[in-house]
Amino acid sequence: MTAPQTKTPKPRAAALPEVSFSDYGNSRTLHLGSIWVQGSMLLDAPNEIELEYVQRMMAWLLFVEPASVKARHAMQLGLGAASLTKFCRKKIGMKTTAIELNPGVIHACRGWFKLPPNDTKLQVLQADAAQEIQNPRWWGTVDALHVDLYDADAAAPVLDSAAFYADCRRLLTPDGCMAVNLFGRASSYEKSLAKITQAFGVNVNKKGSAEMAGVVSAFKATREGNTVVLARNVLLGNDGLPELPSRAQLALRAENIHTRFGLPAPKWLRAFKLT
Repeated sequence: MTAPQTKTPKPRAAALPEVSFSDYGNSRTLHLGSIWVQGSMLLDAPNEIELEYVQRMMAWLLFVEPASVKARHAMQLGLGAASLTKFCRKKIGMKTTAIELNPGVIHACRGWFKLPPNDTKLQVLQADAAQEIQNPRWWGTVDALHVDLYDADAAAPVLDSAAFYADCRRLLTPDGCMAVNLFGRASSYEKSLAKITQAFGVNVNKKGSAEMAGVVSAFKATREGNTVVLARNVLLGNDGLPELPSRAQLALRAENIHTRFGLPAPKWLRAFKLT
């Protein structure tokens, strides 16, 4: 194993954490003023997703028709090492938008983590996520919303209120899904889950003539302590119950996801539970 080589980009904004990276063998990790890993990249496969919890944030793929994926819109709140942004844009070919507060993170991702420049299907915005998602231009346009917002201490999400998650839900299309990374103490997780459920779990919205409800599900925690929660819009059937895919349908989609995108989707079904 080689010693980590750490560099710091300049310039960086005042009052925001220092951005650095470290190389360990074939892996490059992003840090924000601390030892906590904020994202990673395989040096020989920069468009793949290395970390298990980040892979799980793509589990929304289980709940949409495979043929529809490329035409959908993904958004990331918090860029991290740009793993999800690159995967959605480069690996899948989706329209992708990322919102990141720290310009140093964007600079680092472009310089060290192979994040491509903006184009007709990729937009990386330097903005406050809490403010940007209140812009009506995004409402009802996002099929897959990835929320991974932590500061240098990584103790709890920076944005973590029922009102924030309600704003997130407003971004989603009628079958859209929010994937949230929750990391920290068990008490912090339970509080965050309750806020997400408040925003998604009991609301019923009307979209034209179709009624919609929210369904909240969660993975078991990874060994590192990350728990990915999925909160998604689903249509209600004539019986008033959510129209959910069968276990057999999920298994077929999982195999399709594994074959097309190289994600360990069949394993997700064993680590996935309804809350």
